[in-house]
Amino acid sequence: MSVTVCPCGSGNLLDACCGRLHAGTPAADAQALMRSRYSAYVLGLVDYLVATTLPAQQADLDRAAMATWSAQSTWLGLDVESSEVLGGQPEHAFVTFTARWHDQQGDHQHRERSAFVQHGGHWYFIDPTVAMRAGRNGPCPCASGQKFKKCCASYVGH
Repeated sequence: MSVTVCPCGSGNLLDACCGRLHAGTPAADAQALMRSRYSAYVLGLVDYLVATTLPAQQADLDRAAMATWSAQSTWLGLDVESSEVLGGQPEHAFVTFTARWHDQQGDHQHRERSAFVQHGGHWYFIDPTVAMRAGRNGPCPCASGQKFKKCCASYVGH
């Protein structure tokens, strides 16, 4: 049993926190998923990062860049500012956070308001850097069965 403190900043042990999600337990909410994704970057778990991104976006992710950023950074911490559950069917949420890291260019911080959607009992990150291939009247890429304009369109490009 590992006694490592979870990198997400919760103060809990990794095995009792994000490690459970990395092992396959679905995140209870968008904030838990976002924290587990930060921890996955710290731990180099690129497969987890891909699997927790909206499935319609996964093929377009740059796995090599994700792995390089993960490996070549010293992760300095995560601060969660807010988590907004917006409800709806499917349920959507925003999580605002700041991630800090150090690399060869120095210290960095990135503040983001990330969008998430829950589908099929799992939360997914909607990656703003990956285009959504959907027309406004086409089916939503989250597989909700709704038109894109009635589902995830308003959460993209926030």
